[in-house]
Amino acid sequence: MNILRVIGVLLIIAGAVGLAYGQFSYTEETHNADLGPIEFQVEDKETINVPTWAGLGAVGLGVILLVVPGRK
Repeated sequence: MNILRVIGVLLIIAGAVGLAYGQFSYTEETHNADLGPIEFQVEDKETINVPTWAGLGAVGLGVILLVVPGRK
């Protein structure tokens, strides 16, 4: 199995996950303050929407990489 086929499979999987979930979120620590024994932290939750066209494009490109014959 050559590298293009592996990349194609990974793109198909990533595109399918992006289409299935549509978004992902993460927590980002923005501020830290230590005032003696008191400690303050502020965390922001960010949500990223995955566009449908990006998921479909990843799946399409993955299929193309699987169909195109590789060089030997």
